Amino acid sequence: MARIDLVDLAQSYHGNDADIESFALKPVTMTWRQGGAYALLGPSGCGKTTLLNLISGILTPSRGKILFDGTDITHRTTRERNIAQVFQFPVIYDTMTVGENLAFPLKNRGVPKAEIDKRVAEIARLLDLTPDLNRKATRLTADAKQKISLGRGLVRSDVAAVLFDEPLTVIDPELKWQLRSKLKALHRELDLTMIYVTHDQTEALTFADTVVVMHDGRVVQSGTPAELFDKPAHTFVGYFIGSPGMNILAAEVKGREARIAGHTLSLARSYDALPAGAKIEIGVRPEFVDVAEPGPGLLDANIERVDDLGRIRFARVRVGDVKFAARLPAGVSPQGSAIGLKFNPAYVHVYADSRLVEGA
Repeated sequence: MARIDLVDLAQSYHGNDADIESFALKPVTMTWRQGGAYALLGPSGCGKTTLLNLISGILTPSRGKILFDGTDITHRTTRERNIAQVFQFPVIYDTMTVGENLAFPLKNRGVPKAEIDKRVAEIARLLDLTPDLNRKATRLTADAKQKISLGRGLVRSDVAAVLFDEPLTVIDPELKWQLRSKLKALHRELDLTMIYVTHDQTEALTFADTVVVMHDGRVVQSGTPAELFDKPAHTFVGYFIGSPGMNILAAEVKGREARIAGHTLSLARSYDALPAGAKIEIGVRPEFVDVAEPGPGLLDANIERVDDLGRIRFARVRVGDVKFAARLPAGVSPQGSAIGLKFNPAYVHVYADSRLVEGA
């Protein structure tokens, strides 16, 4: 187990002298604590797998360095880093039993048989594989095979970190939920540093203590699920996390007021020093905009449709030419399309060139 430090780490597939904007991973400096559960979250092509492969040693970085517990391991092999990695598709040996598959990483390192048997029994218990230990791995279901793959990554108690590269992509939704919950329980029990790559926000937010959101090769925000939801540091984070995502609206902002489509909104903070020439937007999650009957002090709007998600309803509304989403509270059923909108100023954020501005 190890604390992992990334120091100005960057990766280019076009040579180190290429323009920095062409880098698959732009320079990143951050620390991941020992025993933490982390998720690298972002769309395809954002750099998350590149970052994972740099940490594992599959790739050597174009720039920067990687430290495990303060030791520079940038140019060490994967074996020398003592990393376990679990991939998208299960990597198991069909001719071996389930128990032999779990034991293989330990047997390969010359661990005494008694210790192997003890560790295999422990991991099999945690993954509910005990009844299948003497069964050949062939003809097992996809989720059972992925459990074996997970077990092979977890069976070594001395690993610096366990890396997961979208390990549940091929699993059915219901089984995916079960395995994700099992993986979270394993993390709590084994106290291993785990880094989980995914494009699925639900997987990231339910597994990780800290989510690292990536976009266009950059880390745009790192924080707890609550921090990412309540206070996105970048408009991409607001848009990518949440269902529906944050409303991002072009606005004119001065002092404690924002104007959108000719209407004025009150803000909880004052913005008197926004960067000249910057693209100014406000961001507010649909959960913090309530639909009500038209009335004084409310923003006049029209409902275009209602999305009923069972536990919550969202209205798709229009203010002039601006469209966004708002929460339709229980018991509220506006007559006709004309409605009023009530914003919670504490959750209306201001962005300059996509970056959060704190205000005063």
